[in-house]
Amino acid sequence: MKTRKVKVGDIFIGGDSPVSIQTMYDRPLSAIEENFSLRMNKLKSMGCDIIRFSYPDIREHEQLKYVVDNCPMPVVADIHFDYRNALDCIDCGVSALRINPGNIGERWKTEEVIKKCLDNNVAVRIGLNSGSLPHNIKGSDMATLMTDTALEYISWFENLGFYDTVVSLKASAPDKAYLAYRKFSQMSDYPLHLGVTEAGGAVTSCVRSTITLSKLLDEGIGDTLRYSITGKIEDEVIAGTELLKSMGLRKKGTRIVACPMCGRKSFDSQAFLAEVQSDILSCGKDICVAIMGCQVNGPGEAKGADIAVCGIGKKAYIYKNGEIYREVSSENAREELLKVISEYE
Repeated sequence: MKTRKVKVGDIFIGGDSPVSIQTMYDRPLSAIEENFSLRMNKLKSMGCDIIRFSYPDIREHEQLKYVVDNCPMPVVADIHFDYRNALDCIDCGVSALRINPGNIGERWKTEEVIKKCLDNNVAVRIGLNSGSLPHNIKGSDMATLMTDTALEYISWFENLGFYDTVVSLKASAPDKAYLAYRKFSQMSDYPLHLGVTEAGGAVTSCVRSTITLSKLLDEGIGDTLRYSITGKIEDEVIAGTELLKSMGLRKKGTRIVACPMCGRKSFDSQAFLAEVQSDILSCGKDICVAIMGCQVNGPGEAKGADIAVCGIGKKAYIYKNGEIYREVSSENAREELLKVISEYE
């Protein structure tokens, strides 16, 4: 279902644009890490297109400006309650705002924000969650309530001549989120940000989110997405990228094949994968890398990968294009594998 196109920094959402992946920074602006730029560049290399930051306090103005100036991706400010924070973060140079007009207060406050967004070419995501809707209409199902609420806010924006809007209709229950997104898509051509909110840890979130997002994307619904994981934001990006690649919606990128743990293992492939995964996925190369922990599956899987490492006891064998390329100690396997990947053409 083709939607209108909205510009967020140097990314387009909707229309014929590819589905983009988002995540949300996991620290307060007052506690930005020293290697911030390095981490952001790594996230981008892993497949992240847009990143959101909480902006609850206008006293963090300088920190938000630093983020905007040092982030390689478009920055979205997440605003709740105080419309003055929304006005201020526009001065910091953010590409978009995420707001829920229902918790901003009187309508005029939201309108002041939209007027400033209009003057500064800043996009807006209307972020609705099933647990934080502004009112309840007796007898209305959740999908109808969320859709009607979003359309009401959109009408406020359109009355001011503002159309650079993206909508999210998140729920923690996959079926409710699915029905809300599907209903809205039948009534509006504004682009949709997909997600299942408060989905839990990596396992539960990936199951709940994938069930919902894959069904919607398969129906042509959805223009950008986030996996909400109680855990590392890097895992959110990995999950989103893997979903799009598995559905054929993102063609290029690094693919990892790794064996599960079993009693045959003589090499801890699980610990090795955890240690090296983000480095591999941010290498920026369209390759398949296999990580194997024993001689049963290792050599066979290595033949189907561009690069592979097979650990057997205290030794590890690195394969390139299906052939043994180098024998190294298991202690040096990580360093040697990354070196081979960096040199691979």
